[in-house]
Amino acid sequence: MTDTAFSSLPLLPALLDNLQSLDFAQMTPIQAQSLPLILEGRDLIAQAKTGSGKTAAFGLGILQHLDVNRLAPQALVVCPTRELADQVAQEMRRLARQIPNVKVLTLCGGAAARPQAESLARGAHLLVGTPGRIQDHLGRGRLDLSGLNTLVLDEADRMVDMGFYDDIVAIASHCPNKRQTLLFSATYPDNIRKLSARFLRNPAEVKVEALHDASRIEQIFYEIDDHQRLNAVVTLLKHFRPVSTLVFCNTKIRSHELVEQLLSEGIRAQALNGDLEQRERDEILIQFANQSCTVLVATDVAARGLDIQSLGAVINVDVTKDTEVHVHRIGRCGRGDQKGLALSLCSPAEMRWANLIEQYQGAPLKWANLKSLRPTSDRPLNAPMTTLCIQGGKKDKLRPGDLVGALTGDGGLTFEQVGKIHITEFNSYVALDRRIAEQAFARLSNSNIKGRRFRMRFLEQNTDL
Repeated sequence: MTDTAFSSLPLLPALLDNLQSLDFAQMTPIQAQSLPLILEGRDLIAQAKTGSGKTAAFGLGILQHLDVNRLAPQALVVCPTRELADQVAQEMRRLARQIPNVKVLTLCGGAAARPQAESLARGAHLLVGTPGRIQDHLGRGRLDLSGLNTLVLDEADRMVDMGFYDDIVAIASHCPNKRQTLLFSATYPDNIRKLSARFLRNPAEVKVEALHDASRIEQIFYEIDDHQRLNAVVTLLKHFRPVSTLVFCNTKIRSHELVEQLLSEGIRAQALNGDLEQRERDEILIQFANQSCTVLVATDVAARGLDIQSLGAVINVDVTKDTEVHVHRIGRCGRGDQKGLALSLCSPAEMRWANLIEQYQGAPLKWANLKSLRPTSDRPLNAPMTTLCIQGGKKDKLRPGDLVGALTGDGGLTFEQVGKIHITEFNSYVALDRRIAEQAFARLSNSNIKGRRFRMRFLEQNTDL
C-alpha cells in the first residue's frame, strides 16, 4: 500500500473527521501495514514496539465495526500492566469521541473491583484490562464475553514473560470461536508463536523494523570499570542535565544502590521494582510524569508496559545481553518530534554484548571518554515540582477545575505554579512549584475545596503536613 493517508481507507466519516481534528493525516508504518488487514477482518500478528501507533491501528478497526446500539462487550484489549491499559483506554476514548455514547471500561488490578462490577452490570462496548482482573470478573460471573467480536493481545511477549500465559488461555476460552484476534508483540519468540498458533486463524503477519533512526536518537557508549558505575551515572546526569531520565539496571539490587547514591548527591530519584504495591507504583509514576522526580531507576521487568511520553534521556547502567531489549530501552526517548539521548555504560566484561548491539544495528557504536565530562552548572539537579496528594478523588466528584480554582483562589498561586493534575478514584495528585509548595499547603489546608476540607500530604515525605 503506497498511500499512507487515513483518508485512503474506508473508515466511517465520524472517524475520519475525528482523525482530522486530531491532526492525524498520515499513518505510521505499523498503521499503514496493519489497518487495511484489520478492516478486512483478518486475524493478525503484528510485531511493533510501544509508541509505534499500534493502539490507533487496532482501535480504529474496533470502532469501525462497533454497534453502538448493542451495549455489550464487543471488543476486549488485554494488556500486561495497569499503566498500559489506562493509556490504551484513554486513546480509545479519544478516537471514539465523535461517535456518540461509546462506553470504554478498564478492568485492572490495583483498583477496587466493586465499581468495575457495577459498571459491567450497566453495560460497556469496549473493555481494556489486565489478565488477572479480567480472569477474576469472569470467574465471578460478572463478565460475559459471548458476544465479543474482537480480542486484542497487546504486548503479548511481555504478558507471557510475566507469567500470564495460562490467564490468556483461560480468557480466550470464554470468547466465541468466531472472532477476530489481533496479537501485537515487540518481539516474536517461540512462546509467542505457540500462543498465536493456538488462538489465531490463518493470521496475516506484519513487522515494523525495530531499529531507531540514528538521526533521532543520539547513542553514546562509555567504557568504565565495574566499580565506577554508580559514580558514572552521577557524572552523566550532572553533565547532560536532562529534565527527566529513565535509568535501566539489570538487577533490582543495583537499582536500589543507585537510588541511594543519587539521593546522597541531591538528585531526586525513585526506584521502580516488582515489589511495589500498585498504589506505590502509581504514585512513583505520577511524580516522574509531573517532574516531581528527576530520575526513575528501573529494571526491564519493572518497566514493562511503561509508556512515558516525554523523556529527556535514557541511561543504561548495565549493557543488556538481549539486543532487542537494548533497542526497546533506548526507543523510549526520541518520541514524536523530540530528539532522544541514550547513554550506555560498558565494562570490559560487557564488551561482547556491545559488539552484538553494533552488529544488530548495522552501524558502529559511538564511544566517548567519561573523564572528559564536567558538570555544566553549579545549580543542584533537583526536580522543579513536588506532588501534593489530596485525599479525595473521583468518588468525591473532584475535577481538575475544582483543584485549580482552590489553588489559584484561596491557595494564592498563579496558574504557572500549578503543574499536572491526576485524579484517581480516591485521591488527587497536583504538581506544585517546589519553591512555593509549603506556602500553598499552609493556605490550602485552612480552606475548602468544593465546600469540603480534605486531608493532604506531600508524597515525597509520606506524612501529613
